[in-house]
Amino acid sequence: MSHAARGLRLSLDNRRMLGKLLVAALLMFGFGYALVPLYKAICDALGINVLSVAELQTGAGPLPSNGQVDLSRTVTVEFDANARGPWDFKPAQRSVTVHPGELTTVMYEFRNRQDRTMAAQAIPSYAPAQAMSHFNKLECFCFSEHVLKPGESKQWPVVFVIDAKLPKDVKTITLSYTFFEVGGKTPAAPTQSAGARGAVRSLAGANS
Repeated sequence: MSHAARGLRLSLDNRRMLGKLLVAALLMFGFGYALVPLYKAICDALGINVLSVAELQTGAGPLPSNGQVDLSRTVTVEFDANARGPWDFKPAQRSVTVHPGELTTVMYEFRNRQDRTMAAQAIPSYAPAQAMSHFNKLECFCFSEHVLKPGESKQWPVVFVIDAKLPKDVKTITLSYTFFEVGGKTPAAPTQSAGARGAVRSLAGANS
């Protein structure tokens, strides 16, 4: 085989290899991208999750479109906690009243009452559902899994800003967390709390 022929064959082999690598890269990218809607679809089907795509992709919601605090209105944010196992889980305070655009921090308390180490994860939900896209969490324990030793207690923050574009008829938002053990049985969907029912009634009354 001549030198020119060997060079041509090597060039063709290189192109084939490059093509295979590009296809593999595209497949890996597509698989990673598909995990987000797949995860959301599974959780929605089970009724345990209403995470926004931004939370799944980056771990934090987008910042409000403007940094202004709307002092002309207030929104009551109620906090709920559902413990699906032998542990204590609750917010340090049940509600706060904030202005849209105002940075707010609320602590959640957790204690592992078991005699063994556990790994757990929190899933948030919102009422009314339309508030989800306007509730921007900048920091949240729900972004990652946590490991707690027997009897260990922890405090975790939720740092959030409510977007000023929140519809004006929404005056109360309920943020609810379901905390469950990773690797354990999937928890049932949390029942609608009294605060959530009140928020829905308030919204329905405002729309009537």
